[in-house]
Order: sequence, then structure tokens, then C-alpha cells
Amino acid sequence: MQLSNPLQTELAKHKGVEIHGNSLRITFMWRRMRCRETLGLPVTKANIRHAAQLRAAVLHDIKMGTFDYARHFPESKHAANFSNTRNERLKALAERYQALKAVDITPDTESRYATAMNVCLDLLGPDRLASVLLPEDIQKLRVDLIEERATSTVNHYLAALAGFLAWCESNGYSRPGLAAACTRFEMSDREPDPLTQEEFDSLITKGCLHRVDSAAITLAVYTGLRPGELCALACEDINLDSGTLQIQRAITSRGTFKLPKTGKPRTVMLLPPALEACRTLLQWATGRKPLAVTVHLTRHESRTVAITPLLTPGTLARKKQVNHWFVPTAWNTKWAAIQKRAEIRPRRPYQTRHTYACWCLTARGNLAFISKQMGHKDFTMLVEVYAKWMDDESPFELERIWKNIKKNRTPQSSTDFKALG
Repeated sequence: MQLSNPLQTELAKHKGVEIHGNSLRITFMWRRMRCRETLGLPVTKANIRHAAQLRAAVLHDIKMGTFDYARHFPESKHAANFSNTRNERLKALAERYQALKAVDITPDTESRYATAMNVCLDLLGPDRLASVLLPEDIQKLRVDLIEERATSTVNHYLAALAGFLAWCESNGYSRPGLAAACTRFEMSDREPDPLTQEEFDSLITKGCLHRVDSAAITLAVYTGLRPGELCALACEDINLDSGTLQIQRAITSRGTFKLPKTGKPRTVMLLPPALEACRTLLQWATGRKPLAVTVHLTRHESRTVAITPLLTPGTLARKKQVNHWFVPTAWNTKWAAIQKRAEIRPRRPYQTRHTYACWCLTARGNLAFISKQMGHKDFTMLVEVYAKWMDDESPFELERIWKNIKKNRTPQSSTDFKALG
């Protein structure tokens, strides 16, 4: 088509606007593909400017992540090429997903998921269409997240987002591969940092100012309970006659009760120091009244039990109004003060659990038994986390095995294996 000079001049001003037959056409890049859309408009100066404005609107929506091909070009045959995904905005999808996810988790877990989702969606853009997200967007999100956050926090956020994106993919709201792009960051192995016997003695003799505190620390070290399990103990959980402790619940930092980490109760057989610590704690609990608490099993399932706190801030508190139960954050504060008075290197409260595991392993305890005591699903984790303490004993293990083989072996004849005797 031959154009007059004024039309050629006007057309040259607007990138991405061109002539196709007797009509105007705009071109743009979307999803790394070159798209061309004929507008059916005759070539005039006014229409050239209109086409340029339309293209600018398309580019703006693409940049903002809100471009909907069918909305801009409802008559286009190309719109069908992108109809394999249902155009929905991330914020609306996240609200529906979280409501469905909540059925299987407790309110406390739901709150943590919501925090993770909100952070990720704010960075991605809550009004973006899920259908336009690329793996590159998720990779950039990982970069943004790790800049100012701890690796463990970022990995939690990415895990929550991956579940959401997998749901989007399976329901046709987004392209495949987004969930797979939520690659967690590798974390440097945090080796257990157990207490030495000398440090433990310092905690008991110098760090603890009251028998209740020394008994609580002793119980933590000689049972390997998680801090949330320790704080949630009730007098009814202890059986002094059988020397056992029932772990039936844990308490969260918000003061809500839930099942232990594996979701199953367990029985812990008490070593003599732990049994004596239980006796002390039960003596100090004399006169306390049982309290009704709700233990959350799932979002919509819970049970109410009447139990008596074994450890309570009220024992040594100066304030009149205190909580009936320790929560992990309050226990952290007490633990830090005890370590400071004991003048030992500070550790997280979880290291009392590591101490129990390492002491049992260096005493050559049975792996399956130790794992069951600690509430692991199997002893795989025990081997992975505490391999160093197992390796430290390996030079003596062969000799111990051979002694037991010789002791238990029944020779087939009087001369059998004499050379090995």
C-alpha cells in the first residue's frame, strides 16, 4: 500500500505499529513470543495514533503482569492459543487455596502459612495473573527473599509457595514448572552442640537457683524432649511406678496445644536422673488444680483434657498474674539466664535434646531404641544428624561385635573354628 508522506511520517513515530494489507497491525512480545494483531482499522493519522495507544496499553499490562489476551483481542484467533490456562489473579487464587488448605492444618500452622504467602505475593504482585507467571519470576523472588531473611525462613516461604503453585498448575490456572522453580536454598549443616558433663554440672550447681529449675534442666537433658513437649508436660503424664513419661502434646509459642511433631504420642522410658527429676517436680506440683486445655488435632478436630501443669511460671514468679504454662519463648528466656549464671557457652534450648542423643550414642545405645525415645519416625535422621558421635566410637565397635559373636556362637563341633578361638 502506497502511503502519503504525512502518513509515512506519522507511522515512523510509533514503534510496533505497521501496515498489513489495507489495515493497521500492532506487534509486541509476550511470553517470549512475537505477537501480531491486525486491528481492522484503515490507515489514517488518527487510527495510527489510536493503534499506538492500544499497543502502549498492552505493553503496560504485560509489564504489570495483568495482560489478558482475550480481553484485549476478543476476536483474535490467537487468543485460543493461550486459553489452556484460566485467567485468575494471584490474590484471589491464594484466598481460595488457603481456605482449602486450612482443612488439614491447625490454626497456628495456618497463620504461619498465611504470613509466608503474603510475603511472596507482595513481591510477585498480588494482582498479577497466574497464567503469565514464568519460572524466571520465581527465580527472581528467591533472590529478593534471601536478601534480608534467614535461610530457614526463606525455605519455609518457598515451601508454602510451592504448594500453592502446584495447586494452581493442577487446576489449570498457571503453566507447569512454577512449583519446581521454588528451589530451597542449601543450608550449612548445623552440627549438634551437646553439653559436656562439666557444663551440665555447672548448669545445675551454678545456673539454677531453685530445685524446680535444676529438675527441669535434668529432665530435658536426660529425656531429649523438644522444648514444646517439655513445656506442655502434665503431672498426669508421669508414671513413677513404671518409670515412664507419656508425651501426648506440645505447646506453641502462642500458647496453643497440638500433637507432638510426628503427630503421634510416645512413651519415654526414664533414666534414673530423669526419674528423680520427675519426683521433685511432682512434689512441687502438689496442690495445683487440673486445667482444661484444648489440644488441636486438625483444623476442625480437637479434644479437651483436664491436666495439671508440671512446669509453670507461677512457681518462682514475682508477679501475681502469670501464665499457667511455659511457652517455648518464655523457656528460651529462662534457659538463657541459667546459662549466663553457669558461665558456659550459650546454646539454644534444643541442644538439650542433642545432648541426650549424643550421650546415648557415645554410650553405645541401640539406634532403634534411642530413635523411639526421641520420637523420630525412624532412625535415618539419627544416623544423618549424629553420625559424628557414632564415628567416634567406631574403633571400639569391631572389638565389641567380635566379643558378642564369640560369646553367642554355638560351634558345630568341638574342633569348629579353633583357629578363630
